[in-house]
Amino acid sequence: MEAPIDFLTNWGLIGHAWAVDLLRRQVAEGRQRHAYLFTGPPGIGRRSLALHLAQALNCTQPPAPGQFCGQCRACRGFGRAQHPDLLLVERQEGDREIKIDALRSLTRSLSRTPLEARYQIALLLDFHEASEEAANALLKTLEEPGPSVILCLTARDADSLPATVVSRCEHVRLRPLPLEALAVALQARLGLQAAEAQLLAATSQGVPGLALRLQAHGALLEQRREWLATAEALLPAGRVERFAFAEKASKDRQELKQLLLVWLSFWRDVMVAAAGAQLPLHNYDRQAQVQHLAGALGLAPAAAALQAVERTLAQLETNSNARLALEVLLLELPTLA
Repeated sequence: MEAPIDFLTNWGLIGHAWAVDLLRRQVAEGRQRHAYLFTGPPGIGRRSLALHLAQALNCTQPPAPGQFCGQCRACRGFGRAQHPDLLLVERQEGDREIKIDALRSLTRSLSRTPLEARYQIALLLDFHEASEEAANALLKTLEEPGPSVILCLTARDADSLPATVVSRCEHVRLRPLPLEALAVALQARLGLQAAEAQLLAATSQGVPGLALRLQAHGALLEQRREWLATAEALLPAGRVERFAFAEKASKDRQELKQLLLVWLSFWRDVMVAAAGAQLPLHNYDRQAQVQHLAGALGLAPAAAALQAVERTLAQLETNSNARLALEVLLLELPTLA
C-alpha cells in the first residue's frame, strides 16, 4: 500500500535532497532566482521539482518558511499543473520542435500581472527541443524578467541548449540515485518487498520516475522482458530474420527508442561483466545471460555493440530513416551460433 506523500519531508520527492534544500532556503530567505534550468534524464524529477518550487513560492498557508502545505488552492493548482498563473510551453504533438510562436505567446502572457498567485511560473519542458529561433526569443525575457515572473526550464543536459540561455539560469543538475538508496525509498513509499524494490531500482537505473511508472504499469516490465529476450534471440539469427525484425520494429519510432534504451542497458551490462568491473548490473535479473554473453563475446565486441546502439539512438533523434538505422545496427551486432 502506498504511503501518503509527506510534503514537509524533501518536498515529497524521492532523492535530490540537496536540490530541495537549496531551493527551500532560497524561497525561505526571499532569494529565489528569476530563472532555473533543471537538467537530467527523463523521469529523474525535473518537472516535479519545478512544480514543487512553484508551490513553495505561491503557497498561501506554508507550514514553515520555504515549505508548502499541498492543500491550498495554489498548491493544488500548481501541483496538478493546472493553475491560471502556470504558463506551460512544450513541443506540440506532430511537431519536431518547440516553435517560436509558443515563445511569442509566452512573452505576451508574462507581460501581464499574475491572476491569482504571487508569482507567474513559466514552465518550459524539454527545452532542448526548441528551435534556434524559439531559444533566441526567450533571451529577452531571461534578461529582463518581470518582478513577478519565475522561469523554469527542463532539458536533458545543458550542452543541448545555447550557452546564452544556460548562463542566465540557475542550473540544477539532477542525477540518478544510488540503486540501494532508491530501493529503500521505494520500499518506504510503496510498501514493496525488498526484492521487487531492488529490481525496480536496477531496471530504472536509479531514475525515480521511471521506477514508479514501472511499478504502476506491470505491462512495462513485461515489455522490457520481451525486448531483452529479443536482444538475445537475434544473436544467432541470420540477415533475413534480422531484417524482418527491423521492418516490424521500426514502424513505431517512439516505441523503437524505448526498445533501444532497454538494449542499451543490456549491452552496458554485458560490457561491464566482460570487463570484470565491480559495478551493479542494470538488468540483474538477467545475470546468468549477461555473464554467458560476456564470456562468449569478450570486451571489444560488447563495447562495439553498446556503441552501435548509442549511435542508433542518436540517429533516431534526428530525421533519420528508422528502418535503415535499425537494419545497420542489427548487421553490426555480434552473431553467436
